[in-house]
Amino acid sequence: MTQQVKETFGAGPGQAGPSAGPPPAPAALAAKVRTLAPSMTRSMQRVAEAVAGDPAGCAALTVTGLAELTGTSEATVVRTARLLGYPGYRDLRLALAGLAAQQQSGRAPAITTDIAVDDPIADVVAKLAYDEQQTLADTAAGLDTAQLGAAVTALAGARRIDVYGVGASGLVAQDLTQKLLRIGLIAHAHSDPHLAVTNAVQLRGGDVALAITHSGSTGDVIEPLRVAFEHGATTVAITGRPDGPVAQYADHVLTTSTARESELRPAAMSSRTGQLLVVDCLFVGVAQRTYDTAAPALSASYEALAHRHRR
Repeated sequence: MTQQVKETFGAGPGQAGPSAGPPPAPAALAAKVRTLAPSMTRSMQRVAEAVAGDPAGCAALTVTGLAELTGTSEATVVRTARLLGYPGYRDLRLALAGLAAQQQSGRAPAITTDIAVDDPIADVVAKLAYDEQQTLADTAAGLDTAQLGAAVTALAGARRIDVYGVGASGLVAQDLTQKLLRIGLIAHAHSDPHLAVTNAVQLRGGDVALAITHSGSTGDVIEPLRVAFEHGATTVAITGRPDGPVAQYADHVLTTSTARESELRPAAMSSRTGQLLVVDCLFVGVAQRTYDTAAPALSASYEALAHRHRR
Protein backbone atom coordinates (compact mmCIF):
# COMPACT_ATOMS: atom_id res chain seq x y z
CA MET A 1 0.00 0.00 0.00
CA THR A 2 1.39 3.39 -0.97
CA GLN A 3 1.71 5.74 1.98
CA GLN A 4 0.71 9.34 1.49
CA VAL A 5 2.85 12.24 2.61
CA LYS A 6 1.31 13.72 5.74
CA GLU A 7 -0.55 16.97 5.18
CA THR A 8 0.49 19.92 7.30
CA PHE A 9 -1.54 22.96 8.18
CA GLY A 10 -0.91 26.24 9.94
CA ALA A 11 0.70 29.51 9.02
CA GLY A 12 1.79 29.69 5.42
CA PRO A 13 5.02 31.22 4.18
CA GLY A 14 3.58 34.70 4.25
CA GLN A 15 1.75 34.58 7.56
CA ALA A 16 2.94 35.11 11.07
CA GLY A 17 2.58 31.88 13.02
CA PRO A 18 0.76 31.62 16.33
CA SER A 19 4.01 31.75 18.28
CA ALA A 20 5.60 34.54 16.28
CA GLY A 21 6.44 36.54 19.42
CA PRO A 22 7.67 40.13 19.51
CA PRO A 23 9.28 41.69 16.41
CA PRO A 24 13.03 41.07 16.19
CA ALA A 25 15.38 43.86 17.20
CA PRO A 26 16.81 45.85 14.27
CA ALA A 27 20.29 44.38 14.73
CA ALA A 28 18.89 40.87 14.29
CA LEU A 29 17.28 41.61 10.92
CA ALA A 30 20.12 40.41 8.67
CA ALA A 31 20.43 37.13 10.58
CA LYS A 32 16.64 36.68 10.53
CA VAL A 33 16.74 37.02 6.74
CA ARG A 34 19.46 34.35 6.48
CA THR A 35 17.54 31.99 8.75
CA LEU A 36 14.21 32.29 6.95
CA ALA A 37 15.37 32.76 3.34
CA PRO A 38 15.14 29.02 2.47
CA SER A 39 11.42 29.03 3.36
CA MET A 40 10.65 32.12 1.26
CA THR A 41 9.49 32.36 -2.33
CA ARG A 42 12.00 33.92 -4.73
CA SER A 43 10.05 37.22 -4.79
CA MET A 44 10.01 37.37 -0.99
CA GLN A 45 13.74 36.66 -0.94
CA ARG A 46 14.31 39.72 -3.15
CA VAL A 47 12.44 41.91 -0.67
CA ALA A 48 14.26 40.42 2.32
CA GLU A 49 17.68 40.79 0.70
CA ALA A 50 16.93 44.41 -0.20
CA VAL A 51 15.97 45.46 3.33
CA ALA A 52 18.89 43.61 4.90
CA GLY A 53 21.38 45.01 2.37
CA ASP A 54 20.26 48.66 2.43
CA PRO A 55 18.22 49.41 5.54
CA ALA A 56 18.58 53.18 5.19
CA GLY A 57 17.46 53.23 1.57
CA CYS A 58 14.53 50.89 2.15
CA ALA A 59 13.42 52.74 5.28
CA ALA A 60 12.79 55.78 3.08
CA LEU A 61 10.52 53.85 0.70
CA THR A 62 6.79 53.34 0.88
CA VAL A 63 5.44 49.84 0.44
CA THR A 64 4.81 50.70 -3.20
CA GLY A 65 8.35 52.00 -3.64
CA LEU A 66 9.91 48.87 -2.18
CA ALA A 67 7.69 46.69 -4.35
CA GLU A 68 8.83 48.58 -7.44
CA LEU A 69 12.50 48.44 -6.37
CA THR A 70 12.39 44.66 -5.94
CA GLY A 71 10.12 43.92 -8.89
CA THR A 72 7.45 42.42 -6.65
CA SER A 73 3.99 43.40 -5.41
CA GLU A 74 2.83 45.34 -2.36
CA ALA A 75 1.25 42.14 -1.04
CA THR A 76 4.62 40.36 -1.30
CA VAL A 77 6.32 43.16 0.65
CA VAL A 78 3.74 42.92 3.44
CA ARG A 79 3.96 39.12 3.55
CA THR A 80 7.74 39.33 3.78
CA ALA A 81 7.53 41.82 6.66
CA ARG A 82 5.20 39.46 8.52
CA LEU A 83 7.38 36.42 7.92
CA LEU A 84 10.34 38.37 9.34
CA GLY A 85 8.33 38.88 12.52
CA TYR A 86 6.83 42.36 12.03
CA PRO A 87 3.05 42.97 12.22
CA GLY A 88 3.17 45.03 9.04
CA TYR A 89 5.36 47.05 6.70
CA ARG A 90 5.18 50.14 8.91
CA ASP A 91 6.83 48.20 11.76
CA LEU A 92 9.51 46.89 9.41
CA ARG A 93 10.27 50.46 8.23
CA LEU A 94 10.72 51.58 11.84
CA ALA A 95 13.16 48.73 12.46
CA LEU A 96 15.05 49.60 9.27
CA ALA A 97 15.29 53.24 10.35
CA GLY A 98 16.64 52.14 13.74
CA LEU A 99 19.21 49.88 12.13
CA ALA A 100 20.29 52.62 9.72
CA ALA A 101 20.70 55.07 12.61
CA GLN A 102 22.80 52.56 14.52
CA GLN A 103 25.04 51.97 11.50
CA GLN A 104 25.47 55.70 10.89
CA SER A 105 26.27 56.43 14.55
CA GLY A 106 29.43 54.35 14.38
CA ARG A 107 28.50 52.24 17.38
CA ALA A 108 30.19 48.87 17.70
CA PRO A 109 28.45 46.22 15.60
CA ALA A 110 26.21 43.76 17.36
CA ILE A 111 27.22 40.16 17.90
CA THR A 112 23.80 39.30 19.29
CA THR A 113 20.79 41.59 19.54
CA ASP A 114 22.37 43.15 22.64
CA ILE A 115 26.07 42.19 22.63
CA ALA A 116 28.57 44.44 20.88
CA VAL A 117 32.10 43.68 19.70
CA ASP A 118 33.65 45.79 22.47
CA ASP A 119 31.55 44.45 25.38
CA PRO A 120 33.62 43.23 28.39
CA ILE A 121 33.64 39.46 28.82
CA ALA A 122 31.61 39.65 32.05
CA ASP A 123 28.80 41.35 30.13
CA VAL A 124 29.06 38.73 27.39
CA VAL A 125 28.60 35.96 29.97
CA ALA A 126 25.59 37.65 31.57
CA LYS A 127 23.90 38.48 28.28
CA LEU A 128 24.47 35.06 26.75
CA ALA A 129 23.14 33.41 29.91
CA TYR A 130 20.01 35.54 29.66
CA ASP A 131 19.62 34.73 25.96
CA GLU A 132 19.99 30.99 26.62
CA GLN A 133 17.39 31.22 29.39
CA GLN A 134 14.97 32.93 27.01
CA THR A 135 15.54 30.23 24.38
CA LEU A 136 14.80 27.53 26.94
CA ALA A 137 11.71 29.34 28.22
CA ASP A 138 10.39 29.92 24.69
CA THR A 139 10.98 26.29 23.72
CA ALA A 140 9.29 24.99 26.87
CA ALA A 141 6.31 27.30 26.37
CA GLY A 142 5.85 26.23 22.74
CA LEU A 143 6.41 22.50 23.20
CA ASP A 144 3.32 20.42 22.47
CA THR A 145 3.20 18.00 25.41
CA ALA A 146 0.75 15.70 23.63
CA GLN A 147 3.21 15.30 20.75
CA LEU A 148 6.05 14.90 23.26
CA GLY A 149 4.16 12.19 25.12
CA ALA A 150 3.41 10.31 21.90
CA ALA A 151 7.09 10.47 20.90
CA VAL A 152 8.13 9.18 24.34
CA THR A 153 5.70 6.26 24.01
CA ALA A 154 7.11 5.37 20.59
CA LEU A 155 10.72 5.55 21.80
CA ALA A 156 10.05 3.56 24.97
CA GLY A 157 8.60 0.67 22.99
CA ALA A 158 10.90 0.81 19.99
CA ARG A 159 12.81 -2.21 18.72
CA ARG A 160 15.40 0.14 17.25
CA ILE A 161 15.90 3.93 17.14
CA ASP A 162 17.72 5.85 14.40
CA VAL A 163 18.48 9.56 14.93
CA TYR A 164 19.48 11.84 12.03
CA GLY A 165 21.28 15.18 12.32
CA VAL A 166 24.14 17.03 10.62
CA GLY A 167 26.41 19.78 11.91
CA ALA A 168 25.39 21.05 15.34
CA SER A 169 22.19 19.02 15.13
CA GLY A 170 24.38 15.95 14.64
CA LEU A 171 25.95 16.61 18.05
CA VAL A 172 22.49 16.75 19.59
CA ALA A 173 21.64 13.46 17.86
CA GLN A 174 24.72 11.87 19.43
CA ASP A 175 23.74 13.22 22.83
CA LEU A 176 20.30 11.59 22.61
CA THR A 177 21.56 8.23 21.42
CA GLN A 178 24.25 7.90 24.09
CA LYS A 179 21.62 8.61 26.74
CA LEU A 180 19.25 6.00 25.30
CA LEU A 181 22.06 3.44 25.02
CA ARG A 182 22.85 3.85 28.72
CA ILE A 183 19.31 2.82 29.68
CA GLY A 184 19.43 -0.26 27.49
CA LEU A 185 17.76 0.88 24.27
CA ILE A 186 19.17 0.19 20.81
CA ALA A 187 19.88 3.61 19.31
CA HIS A 188 22.16 4.90 16.55
CA ALA A 189 23.05 8.47 15.51
CA HIS A 190 23.69 9.06 11.81
CA SER A 191 25.42 12.16 10.45
CA ASP A 192 26.54 10.55 7.19
CA PRO A 193 23.56 10.97 4.80
CA HIS A 194 24.38 7.83 2.78
CA LEU A 195 24.66 5.67 5.88
CA ALA A 196 21.49 7.23 7.26
CA VAL A 197 19.49 6.27 4.17
CA THR A 198 20.86 2.73 3.96
CA ASN A 199 19.96 2.19 7.61
CA ALA A 200 16.52 3.79 7.19
CA VAL A 201 15.69 1.19 4.54
CA GLN A 202 15.93 -1.48 7.26
CA LEU A 203 13.39 0.16 9.57
CA ARG A 204 9.90 -1.24 9.98
CA GLY A 205 6.82 -0.81 12.12
CA GLY A 206 7.90 -0.80 15.77
CA ASP A 207 11.06 1.16 14.95
CA VAL A 208 11.51 4.91 15.43
CA ALA A 209 13.34 7.41 13.24
CA LEU A 210 14.01 10.87 14.66
CA ALA A 211 15.25 13.83 12.62
CA ILE A 212 16.82 16.97 14.11
CA THR A 213 16.93 20.05 11.89
CA HIS A 214 16.43 23.63 13.06
CA SER A 215 15.60 24.93 9.58
CA GLY A 216 13.23 22.05 8.83
CA SER A 217 14.65 21.88 5.32
CA THR A 218 17.97 20.02 5.66
CA GLY A 219 17.91 17.53 2.79
CA ASP A 220 20.46 15.17 4.35
CA VAL A 221 18.11 14.74 7.32
CA ILE A 222 14.80 14.78 5.47
CA GLU A 223 15.74 12.02 3.01
CA PRO A 224 16.39 9.26 5.58
CA LEU A 225 13.31 10.35 7.55
CA ARG A 226 11.22 10.01 4.37
CA VAL A 227 12.63 6.55 3.71
CA ALA A 228 11.89 5.48 7.31
CA PHE A 229 8.36 6.94 7.03
CA GLU A 230 7.71 5.03 3.82
CA HIS A 231 8.90 1.78 5.41
CA GLY A 232 6.44 2.09 8.28
CA ALA A 233 8.63 3.36 11.12
CA THR A 234 7.23 5.90 13.56
CA THR A 235 8.86 9.23 12.70
CA VAL A 236 9.64 12.24 14.90
CA ALA A 237 11.04 15.67 13.96
CA ILE A 238 12.70 18.20 16.27
CA THR A 239 12.68 21.49 14.39
CA GLY A 240 12.38 25.24 14.68
CA ARG A 241 10.18 25.30 11.55
CA PRO A 242 7.13 23.06 12.13
CA ASP A 243 5.78 24.17 8.74
CA GLY A 244 9.01 23.11 6.98
CA PRO A 245 9.46 20.15 4.60
CA VAL A 246 10.62 17.79 7.37
CA ALA A 247 7.14 17.86 8.93
CA GLN A 248 5.68 16.13 5.86
CA TYR A 249 7.33 12.90 6.94
CA ALA A 250 6.96 13.25 10.71
CA ASP A 251 4.24 11.52 12.71
CA HIS A 252 5.17 13.73 15.67
CA VAL A 253 6.67 17.25 15.49
CA LEU A 254 8.46 18.81 18.46
CA THR A 255 9.07 22.53 17.98
CA THR A 256 12.05 24.45 19.34
CA SER A 257 12.27 28.21 19.76
CA THR A 258 13.03 30.28 16.68
CA ALA A 259 16.58 31.47 17.26
CA ARG A 260 17.45 35.09 17.90
CA GLU A 261 20.47 35.41 15.65
CA SER A 262 22.97 38.01 14.51
CA GLU A 263 26.29 38.25 12.71
CA LEU A 264 28.50 36.22 15.07
CA ARG A 265 25.78 34.18 16.79
CA PRO A 266 24.76 31.65 14.14
CA ALA A 267 21.64 29.48 14.29
CA ALA A 268 23.72 26.53 15.50
CA MET A 269 24.24 28.23 18.88
CA SER A 270 20.76 29.08 20.09
CA SER A 271 18.96 26.33 18.18
CA ARG A 272 21.18 23.77 19.88
CA THR A 273 20.03 25.02 23.29
CA GLY A 274 16.37 24.38 22.48
CA GLN A 275 17.15 21.03 20.85
CA LEU A 276 19.02 19.81 23.92
CA LEU A 277 16.06 20.70 26.13
CA VAL A 278 13.73 18.63 23.92
CA VAL A 279 16.21 15.74 23.88
CA ASP A 280 16.44 15.79 27.67
CA CYS A 281 12.63 15.79 27.93
CA LEU A 282 12.48 12.77 25.63
CA PHE A 283 15.15 10.92 27.60
CA VAL A 284 13.60 11.54 31.01
CA GLY A 285 10.17 10.58 29.68
CA VAL A 286 11.52 7.33 28.24
CA ALA A 287 13.43 6.58 31.46
CA GLN A 288 10.17 7.01 33.41
CA ARG A 289 8.29 4.65 31.09
CA THR A 290 11.02 1.99 31.18
CA TYR A 291 12.19 2.48 34.76
CA ASP A 292 12.28 -1.22 35.68
CA THR A 293 14.86 -1.89 32.97
CA ALA A 294 16.36 1.60 32.66
CA ALA A 295 17.49 1.91 36.29
CA PRO A 296 19.55 -1.32 36.33
CA ALA A 297 21.02 -0.53 32.91
CA LEU A 298 22.04 2.96 34.02
CA SER A 299 23.53 1.59 37.23
CA ALA A 300 25.52 -1.00 35.26
CA SER A 301 26.88 1.67 32.92
CA TYR A 302 28.01 3.78 35.89
CA GLU A 303 29.75 0.76 37.41
CA ALA A 304 31.48 -0.08 34.14
CA LEU A 305 32.98 3.42 34.00
CA ALA A 306 33.61 3.99 37.73
CA HIS A 307 37.23 2.84 37.66
CA ARG A 308 38.02 5.45 35.02
CA HIS A 309 37.08 8.22 37.41
CA ARG A 310 39.07 6.97 40.43
CA ARG A 311 42.39 8.66 41.17
